[in-house]
Amino acid sequence: MRPYFDPEYENFNQRINPPRVCIDNLACDDCTLVKVDSMNKTGILLEVVQVLSDLDLTISKAYITSDGGWFMDVFHVTDPRGRKVTDQTTIDYIEKALGPESNILPKRDTSPLKSVGMHFIGDHTAIELLGTDRPGLLSDIFAVLKDSNCNVIAAEVWTHRMRVACVVYVNDVGSGKAVDDPNRLGKIEEQLNNLLRGQGDDSRGVRTNFSMGSTPVDRRLHQLMLSDVETDTDAIVGPSEVIDVKPVVTIERCEEKAYSVVNVKCKDRPKLLFDIVCTLTDMEFVVFHASVTSDGSYGLQELFIRRKDGGTLDSKDEVEKVIKCLEAAILRRVSEGFSLELCGKDRVGLLSDVTRVLREHGLTVARADVATVGGQAMNVFYVRDPSGKPVNPTTIDAVRKEVGQTIMLNVKNVPSNSATPSKVAQDQAASTSLAKSNFFSFGGLFGKILSGSNML
Repeated sequence: MRPYFDPEYENFNQRINPPRVCIDNLACDDCTLVKVDSMNKTGILLEVVQVLSDLDLTISKAYITSDGGWFMDVFHVTDPRGRKVTDQTTIDYIEKALGPESNILPKRDTSPLKSVGMHFIGDHTAIELLGTDRPGLLSDIFAVLKDSNCNVIAAEVWTHRMRVACVVYVNDVGSGKAVDDPNRLGKIEEQLNNLLRGQGDDSRGVRTNFSMGSTPVDRRLHQLMLSDVETDTDAIVGPSEVIDVKPVVTIERCEEKAYSVVNVKCKDRPKLLFDIVCTLTDMEFVVFHASVTSDGSYGLQELFIRRKDGGTLDSKDEVEKVIKCLEAAILRRVSEGFSLELCGKDRVGLLSDVTRVLREHGLTVARADVATVGGQAMNVFYVRDPSGKPVNPTTIDAVRKEVGQTIMLNVKNVPSNSATPSKVAQDQAASTSLAKSNFFSFGGLFGKILSGSNML
């Protein structure tokens, strides 16, 4: 007879020593300190960084250590406006999410609503897409869903090196329920796969999955694109995807402590630490120590890692693979050109119509965040010229005139990494003249909404 094993035993130490979180607004003049102490477990760093990322908080510094059985982190964070985190609702959420009642301890989800990040959107079907990018692809995808009587209630789209990964959350137009008819899903899958198949030399895989999982959307997008980076050695680079300032990623061996030391230097931006930790976790590495700093322009990160089995990166091929995957993870969120922020009453087919207008004006979508909150559509599209040339402001003005008849539109310039300070100032001035008014502050869509209400 096999001995009985209590399934709660592995969580016993965590229940005796529950996680502790401290929000300190007194120690620093320009940021909030988030201190987390907990029993150590695999993946805990990613869970903590995920919470801060979902709230759209910027991490300017971090000190991470998890040797032995204890996990201790200190994060210097600011809100999307660059200020201390003083909103009590946000503070309460952090304390609940990372403290004794946090999801760091396994527990059963009894919520009747499904969620995307922190955004509760009700019953839905998640559609995961991976394929070859091309101008007008997003317009075609939304058109297929509209013709299939599917209402898009949330979506996030990333493109990189002529590839596209997309997670779309839909429900049935008539019933508002999840789409679960096998025949209907089969027809949608066939149509979407036909759209995602590339032409020419790009023979990488096409994937359409219908998922009911709860993996955070940005992590899922990293996982979809990671499979491309790991299996493809000669990725195609489109004319508009040449990055002037490439991240510098190096990996050395710490002989004394048997670590591999990853050093990253790149243009700083929100969610940089999350993207790096997410990629290392999905590649089955554990971060034992890390130091993160930012000088306002560049981010510097030093991470001491081992494989899950305790080994280090010994072969040249393995080192090059990790460097390549980290570079790709850093660049996926880099967007140049213009961001178009749209807010208005949601309706079936709105996304199909908006992306059709962008396509007709010769713009391609590099990234997109889509959400519906209380019947209001809150969407942002990062657009660029498919040839790699700067987007003509006249084109943006034409889009404004056509789309702005039915929905509020805010336009912002996203400067090139290589732009000089004077050039950035000129572009921002031009963007201001186009925007006319800023009607809302648009950060990460899924990090600004909790239980259907704006937090930040």
